Amino acid sequence: MLSGHVAVTRSTLRQQIADALRDEVLAGRLQPGQEFTVKEIADQYGVSATPVREALVDLSAQGLLDADHHRGFRVHEYSAADFRGMIEARSLVTDGMFAALEEGRLTHLAPEEPRTAAALAGVRRRGEEAQRAALAGDLTVLIGYDLRFWRELGSLFGNPYLSDFLHRLRVQTWVCVVQQLRRMPDLRGRLWSDHTALVDALSRGDIKAARAIVESYNAHGLALVDRLRDG
Repeated sequence: MLSGHVAVTRSTLRQQIADALRDEVLAGRLQPGQEFTVKEIADQYGVSATPVREALVDLSAQGLLDADHHRGFRVHEYSAADFRGMIEARSLVTDGMFAALEEGRLTHLAPEEPRTAAALAGVRRRGEEAQRAALAGDLTVLIGYDLRFWRELGSLFGNPYLSDFLHRLRVQTWVCVVQQLRRMPDLRGRLWSDHTALVDALSRGDIKAARAIVESYNAHGLALVDRLRDG
């Protein structure tokens, strides 16, 4: 339930509801294909229909929900082909970022810059938490820290449009696989956990190593989806 102890603007309430519903999907409490109406969500959170409708439209635009004007909304069902397309799109963007680093076009990201070093240290702390959760098989904690890790790392490149695009893709990739992952009895050792290695490579300016780590990350995701698909 959203807190009623602080006054919020309609746009803030809209975002809070969108974030809460996204978390419901990631937690597996809203299943792929599950249908609901604006009224049901408004009643659940004790708010008016307008910000709920706006939040659901936002989530539909992000590809997490499908809108049916006659029946309401339902959680989007992704396929393995969708996941592969997301990985390909993500790779195209990150390859461009690495190319810019290799060509020296992102001088503000030089590891010797004090601001960059401090920012990377902060990202590394997120990575440590994500890595710990991955090794423990704690999917809920991992998703939260993993999204923050990549969001903060992407923001260092200085292009908010690319950062937002990559964040949206990462949310979608998690939504795509989270239901299957939650059905597995033990996730220890099965989830990618090289977050800190990636930050360390960037911190020492080793772009080749950083690129290889991201490529390994993408390959791990594709292999995991193939295993899930094959049962």
